[in-house]
Amino acid sequence: MSQTQVIKVTKDTMKKMKSFYERNYLNRTIPYSEFVAKVGNTTITAYTSGKVVFQGPDAETAAAKWGKPAQSKTSNKSSAKKTTSLPANFSQLSVLGSDEVGNGSYFGPVTVCAAYVDKTMVTKLKALGVRDSKELTDPQIRQLSDVIKELIPYKLLIVEPEKYNQIQPKYNAVHMKVALHNQAIHLLLSEIAPIKPEAILIDQFTPEANYKKYVRNEQNQVSEKLYFITKGEQYHVAVAAASIISRAAFLEELDNESEELGMKVPSGAGTASDKVAAKILAKGGMALLSKYAKLHFANTEKAKRIASK
Repeated sequence: MSQTQVIKVTKDTMKKMKSFYERNYLNRTIPYSEFVAKVGNTTITAYTSGKVVFQGPDAETAAAKWGKPAQSKTSNKSSAKKTTSLPANFSQLSVLGSDEVGNGSYFGPVTVCAAYVDKTMVTKLKALGVRDSKELTDPQIRQLSDVIKELIPYKLLIVEPEKYNQIQPKYNAVHMKVALHNQAIHLLLSEIAPIKPEAILIDQFTPEANYKKYVRNEQNQVSEKLYFITKGEQYHVAVAAASIISRAAFLEELDNESEELGMKVPSGAGTASDKVAAKILAKGGMALLSKYAKLHFANTEKAKRIASK
């Protein structure tokens, strides 16, 4: 039975945890995180806010070492049916899933993927190891993405930073993601027609009402058989596949940026991003930075201050 435990720790405790889990770090960068580690079947994600999330069968025991839970949630198949409005036996249906990556990273694009998994492919994809991308290393993600793209229909949209900066004043982050998810789903539905999925599952990033408010402004609105749920990859492998393809594309674009600039471009929005941005500013000013970073992030002002010293 999978559990989620959330605790809040002090800076001192966070230092102890970082040292304790150092050998178990996963090669993953999550915005505003201190580290991501995995011990046995339990994944530990620690955030700069002091919040630490434990996920897995032994989450409660692992969390208890460090503090009392701020909240706890136990989930299994029976409780999932009670707390979601998904159709029965959802994980075995033919589903189109969508997910995005890069929205919280200062450098790199926003990538959105819609992937269609026919019910006959569900078992095969799971056997290949297609699951929550947060449980996979970056090399595994890159390798799996190549395999997935050969097996199922998908549509990948990539918004490079330069384009993002042009769109952003008109579209806030949520509106932009709504537009991209809707467009990726619409294009994939057109591609697989006359096949129609039994459901469309969006990895939820905003309340359903908010999504529907923004999508009214878009052409080719998709509204039939639409479902929204957080951690969608736990409910259908189609969302996991979409997440992996999105993540692999994001990583590839970061590699391209690093090669073009001649310096390692980090993921996320931490101090490492500030320092690299300052170097880019020194090299080519805002004109150059705008090609590689999402300028409305607070990192831009921090980089300016560093560059001016």
